[in-house]
Amino acid sequence: MKIVISGGTGQVGTILARAFEADGHDVVVLSRRPKNAPWRTAIWDAETIGDWTAELEGADAVINLAGRSVNCRYNQENRRLIKESRIRSTQLVGEAIKRAIHPPRVWLQMSTATIYAHRFDAANDEVNGTLGGTEFGVPETWRFSIDVATSWERAVDEADVPHTRKVKMRSAMVMSPDDGGIFDTLLRLVRYGLGGSSGNGRQYVSWIHYKDFLRAVYWLIEHDDLAGAVNLAAPNPLPNADFMRALREAWNVGLGLPATRWMLEIGAIILRTETELILKSRRVVPRKLLESGFTFHFPDWPEATRDLCCRYREG
Repeated sequence: MKIVISGGTGQVGTILARAFEADGHDVVVLSRRPKNAPWRTAIWDAETIGDWTAELEGADAVINLAGRSVNCRYNQENRRLIKESRIRSTQLVGEAIKRAIHPPRVWLQMSTATIYAHRFDAANDEVNGTLGGTEFGVPETWRFSIDVATSWERAVDEADVPHTRKVKMRSAMVMSPDDGGIFDTLLRLVRYGLGGSSGNGRQYVSWIHYKDFLRAVYWLIEHDDLAGAVNLAAPNPLPNADFMRALREAWNVGLGLPATRWMLEIGAIILRTETELILKSRRVVPRKLLESGFTFHFPDWPEATRDLCCRYREG
């Protein structure tokens, strides 16, 4: 297959490009700057139509991951960059597909499981899930994240690409042993004795092992009956306290200091990030994937984290 990945130089893009290349596919990554990699790189600015659009001709799939990182403080300028980078790059991909003589068969657009409401009572699936933004008592910054996610998906919905199937990948946190990823960050806390529960520890953590994420992306490319919003998350989310306990046990660490909400708020200011990434309850399940026959190799976190810890040690 020919697979084009826009915004493919981040952690998730690198995971995908590396796997597709290893499997013998023709991989093209759209990037703002050239990069020395086994796959081809085409230059784009994520803002304007250019020569890069030729790469979409006859492609089997285009995967758009472009967007400024949300791992920052939500000041006015960062909010503008986060939202505009997602909307504009998505509109741009849609316009390029529309202009193509031989458009891609499928457009996989990155979205986020953060689009769902902060809740503890029931899981959010694609059919019965509740979108966030109206919850009582949550910080205003959480509503901003919902606005970003819904605006991002609206840009996909509005794209006029009648010959290309569109899938909005509402992804949970992708856990991989690579340096700089979310698993690396969480494991560092455990190794330094800080891997206790966050806040009251009741908030649900939705996650997906990177191997299952790769398999799910392949599944979405191959199954023409899957379209619209699809949750990419392991089927068994769990409370933060249990999540961190399993990670400590996998690394053979007995105790981890818990962090209260006010401690997390201070830490977030120091680290220039937001506590939403830790404190929001993301209880998301992959109904569409499961009903289509997809099976997870790592449906439960204890097994997944043991595998990730082994790979981390080997790496």
